[in-house]
Amino acid sequence: MKNFSATVCAAFFAAILFTAGCGGGESPGETYVVATDATLVPMSFIGADNGIIGFEPDLISALAKKAGVNLRVVNVEWAGLFGGLITKKFDMVISSVTILEERKARMAFSEPYLKSGLAVVVRKNQEGVNSFDDAKKNDFLFAAQVGTTAYFFLEEHPAVRKKAYEAYGHAVTDLINGKVDAVVGDGTGTLFYKNKRKPLFEKIKMIGEIIINEHYGIVLRKGDTALLAQVNSALQKILEDGTVARLHKKWELGKAAQVPE
Repeated sequence: MKNFSATVCAAFFAAILFTAGCGGGESPGETYVVATDATLVPMSFIGADNGIIGFEPDLISALAKKAGVNLRVVNVEWAGLFGGLITKKFDMVISSVTILEERKARMAFSEPYLKSGLAVVVRKNQEGVNSFDDAKKNDFLFAAQVGTTAYFFLEEHPAVRKKAYEAYGHAVTDLINGKVDAVVGDGTGTLFYKNKRKPLFEKIKMIGEIIINEHYGIVLRKGDTALLAQVNSALQKILEDGTVARLHKKWELGKAAQVPE
């Protein structure tokens, strides 16, 4: 694991300040720091001007405006997200984090803001493999981002050969180069290639149905009950007024993720 302190320090220097509320960002009160792993287009990623952009930064910015609070979004590697939250390096996490009972034992989650699921990606020219079970029977070497529900899923299948990666994109690159046979990850992961790197998208394909349905939530510390209530209230408002649906359309999430009803 990379040195977490160095990662967080670097992330704070690279942070974008999101201010919202009355007076064009002059809202009084505390500024909350929100961490995201900005490596997954179009959910959260680094744009051409080195700013953090994507569906989730837009969503948290809209939420802040509705709640009348100030937020600062910082880029932190996935491995440091939960530890940094618990040790109060930051106040919230929004990074396509699946709501899991084992995670709820240590942290608090907002209401869901998206529904997605795990999908299997193989090379475009792969034939005779149409599902996870097919790939498993063919003794495929699977790749997944470490610490994610995709890797947890592979761990539930001890007979499966697996390889851990720090980033989903690195796994897909190795898939294209023939170093692994399949990648398991969030269905939204393939949107990066579909929208931003079409030549690479033409080299991969999703097989089978969504393996496991998942719901994403904003993560907070268990003791921050007042902040959680504020987040949930603002989230409900931007779900009801169509803001989340508009962001879903803006970032072309399509069928890879759905807005909760």
